[in-house]
Amino acid sequence: MKLPHRRQFLHLAAGAAALPAVSRLARAQAYPARPVRIIVPFAPAGTTDVAARLIGQWLSERFGQQFVVENRPGAGGNIGIEAVVRAPPDGYTLLMTDPSPTISASLYDKLSFNFVHDIAPISVVLRSPFVIVVNPAVPAKTIAEFIAYAKANPGKVNMGSAGTGSTQHVAGELFKMMAAVDMVHVPYRGGGPALTDLLAGQVQVLFLPPAISIEHIRTGRLRALAVTTAIRFEALPDIPSVGEFVATYEASTWFGVGVPRSTPRDLIYKLNQEINAGLADPKIKARLVELGGTVLAGSPTQFGKLITEDTEKWMKVIRAANIKPE
Repeated sequence: MKLPHRRQFLHLAAGAAALPAVSRLARAQAYPARPVRIIVPFAPAGTTDVAARLIGQWLSERFGQQFVVENRPGAGGNIGIEAVVRAPPDGYTLLMTDPSPTISASLYDKLSFNFVHDIAPISVVLRSPFVIVVNPAVPAKTIAEFIAYAKANPGKVNMGSAGTGSTQHVAGELFKMMAAVDMVHVPYRGGGPALTDLLAGQVQVLFLPPAISIEHIRTGRLRALAVTTAIRFEALPDIPSVGEFVATYEASTWFGVGVPRSTPRDLIYKLNQEINAGLADPKIKARLVELGGTVLAGSPTQFGKLITEDTEKWMKVIRAANIKPE
């Protein structure tokens, strides 16, 4: 090949090699060119919904384009998640969810999607413990005393939950397994009715989110025994963790953002970067902490690891406790 021709060839080859990178860069810089949906697979006003609106507002301001929350409740979150799975993988449909799909993966025999494979993680936003609370009529003052009380009264302690297969339920079943206690599960259609019956003494124990339980604890209407995260919870520093009495026990809820599988990696990392910037903003951080958790920024890989670990953990609990959907 003559020298001028060879130089021209090398120049063209270098240009062609750069095209994918240039294309990715241009796509990321142009995004978003129209409003973006954030699908919440639950009803409005819950923690998942509020977290989605806070993150959506932040992203709207950062990108100069609307990020609009769309609630798609039903079937334990499966309807909304399926809508995201089937959406074009172009970054214009996001999902804000809690651990429900990691439970549904084993709870339901037939799902039209595989959450681990069909949703690409972007970023976890918030992590929150449950607080194990009892009606004051229960004589136990500590989690150790409660375990002893439950063992002395097998099948006589009623454990309420927001419903079969809810995060509260599986957290309680994990506790039953690891503490070797026999409690009767009483499912309700939501956390509100379960809390009402706990206050009335119809059930003896609940695993409640901090945002719901703190005021009742402060007024003495409920007694807090422990938090379910591996370490103590900053908002309730005087309440021990279950892990201080039952080694390795951990059960928490989290809220995070995902997109359909095959969404371009450059868009995933761009969204991750902007969400993490929001989590570092004092105002956003304070609002999220008010929801009863700890802000938990991280990479898509870290969030994916959390999803996989929870899916495996709840599969073992569901199978061991023989939990079936209602």
